[in-house]
Amino acid sequence: MTAIRALKNRLFKISFKQIGIAILVLKLLLIGYFIYIIAGSEGDVFSFDSTFFTFVAIGFFAQLIDGALGMAYGASSNALLLHFGVPPRIASASVHTAEVFTTGVSGLSHLRFKNIDKNLLIRLVIPGVVGAVAGAYFLSDLLHGDFIKPYISAYLIVLGSIILYKGIRNKPKEKKEVKRAGLLAFFGGLLDAIGGGGWGPIVTSNIINQGKSPRETIGTVNTAEFFITFFATGVFLYYVGIDSWQVVLGLIIGGVFAAPIGAFLASRINRRVLFIVVGLVVILTASLTIYKTVSDYAHTLAVLFR
Repeated sequence: MTAIRALKNRLFKISFKQIGIAILVLKLLLIGYFIYIIAGSEGDVFSFDSTFFTFVAIGFFAQLIDGALGMAYGASSNALLLHFGVPPRIASASVHTAEVFTTGVSGLSHLRFKNIDKNLLIRLVIPGVVGAVAGAYFLSDLLHGDFIKPYISAYLIVLGSIILYKGIRNKPKEKKEVKRAGLLAFFGGLLDAIGGGGWGPIVTSNIINQGKSPRETIGTVNTAEFFITFFATGVFLYYVGIDSWQVVLGLIIGGVFAAPIGAFLASRINRRVLFIVVGLVVILTASLTIYKTVSDYAHTLAVLFR
């Protein structure tokens, strides 16, 4: 117990500068790995065409939402990629890979604008990474993420409605301490990896619902997401690999440009407006997920009974 307590004390003494250095080092490691893979590839790895800028626009739009609201990068980018004809497997792997770079820039931007509660960040990162690694392993080897998505979405609609109500009522209750942050981060990381998205909606929504400032919540959850995504992506790359560099590079370029803008908006938007917008985004993305699930199920039944 004494050793654990000493480790916790050391972790909570980590500075913003050390957090920023850790983000940069991990990003450089991943870049080095990609250079190694590309150097060993045969043929033309990058094949650009007119759709490349569509992927850049998707990355910009998705990261702008995520940086400003602390959620919905996976949901928005996956939905748009599928709409433009990218196969689901490639879309999911591409989004997770690109997210490492975009969340890294977003996290550094939130550090710059002081949108972060450092103690809460430490409490989220470790259990979140454990959950994300477990979820990535289950999805790669055992489970199918689509099975659990509708249940998560139904829960998020209820949670989004509560947040929206609080924003309209405009009587937020401030709490100094977020309860069960570690457990929340574990399940957020687990379900995000299994369901292809959900860290932001699950963790951000719950923490804001407890009364934490939306600005600090968004900045902290967004920065923690880098570490969760980094380790989950490592598992995905080991088991699944990545096939489409055109999609990944487009998402990265668009997201990197949008990340500082999103962080700036999060530091400037009115608290009540953030409550309302976060609530609406959670409800909308969760509703779209349920609609897509029902549509796919109806289509499957129609084919079976044709």
